[in-house]
Amino acid sequence: MNETSSSSSTSSRCDYTAAFLLLRLFLGIRTLLAGLEKFEANKSFSFSNYTENMIRMATGISNYSLIPLWAAKMFALSLGFLLVGLGAAILLGIKSRASLFFGGLLYVGLGFGLMAVQEGEGVAWIGMQVLMFAFALVLVRHDRLALWADKSE
Repeated sequence: MNETSSSSSTSSRCDYTAAFLLLRLFLGIRTLLAGLEKFEANKSFSFSNYTENMIRMATGISNYSLIPLWAAKMFALSLGFLLVGLGAAILLGIKSRASLFFGGLLYVGLGFGLMAVQEGEGVAWIGMQVLMFAFALVLVRHDRLALWADKSE
């Protein structure tokens, strides 16, 4: 291998690592903040706000779709906690592969809820989030700056 080829390979690896870091930071912050906003009402954060917000969301989904209220409530009442936990894990690089996969699945679930109420614009936005999660999973092997890294392949 010549010096130019080796230098190019190292540069390429650094580019992928930087790309993955940017994507991981964006998805982690976005997911964490999406979870935290579920606890807010009138610029105040609390568990009672969370319960009220999520029951209102579940009722709205159930009223305008075929999703039963019990299923919508079960998803909605766990949503904020899952978003906060997964957002923190993605942001810190804690088992990035699993965190990104389950974060992506959570966004697929959100997309399903929006599809059920025929919210096309929201579905497109969530679809972009899912694409970012999928791309991050493609790049996860370049995760060099993680708090608790996945095992090497």
